Amino acid sequence: MMVTRKAPVNTPKVAAPLSRFQSLDLLATLVAVVDSGGHLLFVNAALEDALGFSRRSVAGTRLSDFFTQPDLLINALSGAQGNAFAALRYDTWLKCQHRDPMPVHVVVAQTEVPNEVVVELLPLEQQTRQDREERLLDQAQANKELIRNLAHEIKNPLGGIRGAAQLLQMELGSRELIEYTQVIIHEADRLQTLVDRLLAPHRRPHVVGDVNIHEVCERVRSVILAEYPKGLKIIRDYDASLPDFRGDREQLIQAVMNIAQNAAQALSTRMAQGDACLTFKTRVARQITFGKQRYRLALELHVIDNGPGVQDSIRDRIFYPLVSGREGGSGLGLTLAQTFVQQHHGLIECDSVPGRTDFKILIPLP
Repeated sequence: MMVTRKAPVNTPKVAAPLSRFQSLDLLATLVAVVDSGGHLLFVNAALEDALGFSRRSVAGTRLSDFFTQPDLLINALSGAQGNAFAALRYDTWLKCQHRDPMPVHVVVAQTEVPNEVVVELLPLEQQTRQDREERLLDQAQANKELIRNLAHEIKNPLGGIRGAAQLLQMELGSRELIEYTQVIIHEADRLQTLVDRLLAPHRRPHVVGDVNIHEVCERVRSVILAEYPKGLKIIRDYDASLPDFRGDREQLIQAVMNIAQNAAQALSTRMAQGDACLTFKTRVARQITFGKQRYRLALELHVIDNGPGVQDSIRDRIFYPLVSGREGGSGLGLTLAQTFVQQHHGLIECDSVPGRTDFKILIPLP
């Protein structure tokens, strides 16, 4: 949505030493500094990105013009100038260029400088997202401890069970009874493999090198198309400007592979119809906050499918170990993918509705 800015008429511009405000560029929240008339003296980098305008182009304009309910801000600024309160909070919508209005929580606060007010804008969707990320990080840490403890508790008795079954098999003369001991040995080996997969991310050393994310996507794409040659279309929507970064290429291939294979398995019905679609989309995210840290640049890799979506019953638990929406699934694919991405200081998020599931991988860039 285009924002029409009204040029201030006969409004004296207040000379503001911008160096005083430069530290506000380090904040993830949107911050503006206005004079007593509500004219912009400074906007930080985060607010520049949200508005779609540079601070130079909006200097001297009224901040209230960027809100769907300008009177709320005008009244708040009037109260601040009259010392009616130290800080005022309310919710409204911020108008932005090239996008729909953004719901924000506004905090208007006085400063020690006369005729100067700080306005802080907290995107409501950003707050919700940060809460979700914190839950994912806490969940991943809990999963890590659970997996390590559980794997070690299972591994020791498994060796004893398998050894006892082998000794018993040597003493048995009946072929039918030997088949039972072979079942025990086979199941013990299967459980051992499962335990090894659980412990794999914590055992394998982190091999760091230069990684091109599009080479990772192409490797996964070729494997998926070889496994599902009919009825599946894979779309590549790449941002060629993405730089290489330092990381473990094999771990990232495995992470993307696990997500893509889950998506392909969920597309079985659409494959039969011939309209299954999987999309690999890469973008550069700027001035983004995730994992409780703010990054100047980050990689966004989306793996999007047009399948039925994640079941409501497991949507909040899909990254838990041994949770699977597919019969016969191990429930380890997404857990391992999240672990591998987090070893790159990144995060995987999932947004799913029927007909569209989007797994987004976020990894900081240098």
